[in-house]
Amino acid sequence: MTEVVAALIWQGDRFLICQRPPHKARGLLWEFVGGKVEPGETKPQALIRECREELGITIAVGEPFMEVTHTYPDLTVHLSLFHSSIVSGEPQLLEHADLRWITVNEIDQYPFCPADVEILHELKLRF
Repeated sequence: MTEVVAALIWQGDRFLICQRPPHKARGLLWEFVGGKVEPGETKPQALIRECREELGITIAVGEPFMEVTHTYPDLTVHLSLFHSSIVSGEPQLLEHADLRWITVNEIDQYPFCPADVEILHELKLRF
């Protein structure tokens, strides 16, 4: 099982989503910024590194929002989503095809990675 972390970054009533590059697995689907936890890293350390690499931002990692396990044809991921906030920088497209700030009511307009479906359902219930 692959440990994956992701950031739930809010800006007012909108949260940040990123579109996967077309050449990667699940290309052009939307997701939360994040990635794999490397050996020797804590989940918060991995999330800070991934946000720096993928968006050029520094974040503060807060409380966990939720965790899900999802099995894709090519791998099984254990995804931990954390409330996070931008400490410095503006999100840049360093690895993703696109990024958007969306409201909870706009979730259904975007095709998300299957691992995020349960999280998105919970967002709709809570917000």
